[in-house]
Amino acid sequence: MAKKPKTVYACSECGGQQPKWFGRCPDCGAWDSLVEEAGGEPESKPLGSGLHGGRPTPLPEVRPGGEARITTGIDELDRALGGGLVPGAAVLIGGEPGVGKSTLQLQMAAGLAESHSVLYVTGEESSAQVAERAGRLGVRDKPLQLLAETDLDTILARLQETGAGLAVVDSVQTVADGALSSAPGSVAQVRECAARLVRYAKQTGTVLCLVGHVTKEGALAGPRVLEHMVDTVLYFEGEQGGQYRLVRAIKNRFGAMNELGVFRMTGGGLEAVANPSALFLSDHPEPVPGSAVVASQEGSRPLLVELQALVAESPLTQPRRVALGVERERLSLLLAVLYRHAGVALFDQDVFVNVVGGVDLSEPAGDLAVAAALVSSLRSRALPQKTVILGEVGLGGEVRPVGRMEDRLREAAKLGFERAVIPAASADGLGQPGLTVEPVRRIDRALEVLLDG
Repeated sequence: MAKKPKTVYACSECGGQQPKWFGRCPDCGAWDSLVEEAGGEPESKPLGSGLHGGRPTPLPEVRPGGEARITTGIDELDRALGGGLVPGAAVLIGGEPGVGKSTLQLQMAAGLAESHSVLYVTGEESSAQVAERAGRLGVRDKPLQLLAETDLDTILARLQETGAGLAVVDSVQTVADGALSSAPGSVAQVRECAARLVRYAKQTGTVLCLVGHVTKEGALAGPRVLEHMVDTVLYFEGEQGGQYRLVRAIKNRFGAMNELGVFRMTGGGLEAVANPSALFLSDHPEPVPGSAVVASQEGSRPLLVELQALVAESPLTQPRRVALGVERERLSLLLAVLYRHAGVALFDQDVFVNVVGGVDLSEPAGDLAVAAALVSSLRSRALPQKTVILGEVGLGGEVRPVGRMEDRLREAAKLGFERAVIPAASADGLGQPGLTVEPVRRIDRALEVLLDG
């Protein structure tokens, strides 16, 4: 009778294994993160990756990186990557089902296939299904090599045979190492398969692009260590049924973090949006109370977005506070500052704040715009048109400076804005042709300039 494989519990956060279930992982302290899976030790493998022959190298003798980047031909993707793909780099892209991850990877792979050897490994679809999608995208005649396979050893062998300079694996959760008894997609499988693929990429200089699933909470599926193994992590975001998609870099060893690429989903695939600021601004025929424009900074790109606020008398004993695209704690802070330093009380009002287009405004540069939009809605008085509002609001009611102000104002002037209300500490020597700069030091003064001036 065959011996039943031993059961172990693996942590989805750190990948550590435990002999029994715990409510809290003893290794990393994460709660409710242990997942049951079949045990089994992998075949013995060398501990090192052998990248440098297993010997230390004096730093002065190490040749610095700086290889020429491989541009994908998709400008918005190159922006998110920091300028393009780097030889030997491992890129992980995750997103909700149906958001367009496979479409983007197929477009990129097909575009590079004419100048590089590219192997597209599909573990979720057959080669015929990928070819059908390629036909819809208009890349059916590209010299792209397809491999429908989930066995890790076979994939590595085919990569060596073809000498591919770019490998796309869609998705890493479908790949399995035969030396492990656990099922594909388990913590152990994802960790081991990703580690061996990344090791191959580093040894050979192959660009590795991994497509990853996400959990219902929106995080990448598998152990959290997966994100630490790769060089770049891209999140593909988009509303269900929406036309636009955002690619955001949350980790990049070869470029800036939080770079943002904007795409439009069409019948022929994903198209780059050259001027995303115009995308996130509404074209109101008349001034609308509660609407304000702020110049957000997404990585190295300034992006103008519209904030909308709605303030209405609440029938509830505890009024509602709803924030979409803005941190709820930040909204509570601004409500307290408005009452204490501007005399605006919203205790009995329902407050709703939304950032148009689904953009997350995580930086504090939008504080002053949120406060102005709230007061504008409360008083049913529209803010001046063609005005951009910038500034962090402190607990003392002061308007604090924000970074890269010149880039933000340049973007506002390019889109035809005529006025900018900014922190006084950031106003020295700044200005753009056709853009009037009005510096303010405190929130009450800013509201006077915007609503009473």
